[in-house]
Amino acid sequence: MKETFTSSKTYKNLPCAHRQWKHEGHCAYIHGYSREYTFYFEAKEMDEHGWVVGFGDLKKLEKYLLEMYDHTMIIAEDDPELATFQELHKNGLCDLRVVPEASLESSAKAALNKANEILKEMTDDRARCFKVEARENDKNSAIYTLE
Repeated sequence: MKETFTSSKTYKNLPCAHRQWKHEGHCAYIHGYSREYTFYFEAKEMDEHGWVVGFGDLKKLEKYLLEMYDHTMIIAEDDPELATFQELHKNGLCDLRVVPEASLESSAKAALNKANEILKEMTDDRARCFKVEARENDKNSAIYTLE
C-alpha cells in the first residue's frame, strides 16, 4: 500500500469583478463575487515538522491571490471591450487584470499552477498541489485537478 499525506489551505474574502463576454445572458455584464480558493497539497513524505506544507510559508501564494483577486477586474484578453477596460484602469476606475480566459475554471487552473511553482522551490519537489477549488459564492465552484 502506498502512503500519501494530504492537507489543504483556504483563502477567503477576495472580492473581484469579471464578465463572460461570450455569454448570451446576464454573465456578460460586469458582476462580482467574494472569491475563495482551497488548495489541496500532497506529499509522500512530511517535512521536518511533520507537515505536508508549512501554511505559514505560503506567503507568496497569498500575495499572488491578493494581487489577482483583491478588488480587481478580471477581463479576458480577447474581450472586444478590452480597450474600454484598459481606459478605465488608466483613469483609476478599476484595477485591471487581463487573463487568457475570465472563467472561474481558468482561475482555478492558474492558481494551481502558481501554487506548484511556489511549492517546487519551497519544498524542493517534495510536495505538490494536486487540486484547487475556486468558489465565487456559496452556490458555485470550479475545480481543477492534476492526475
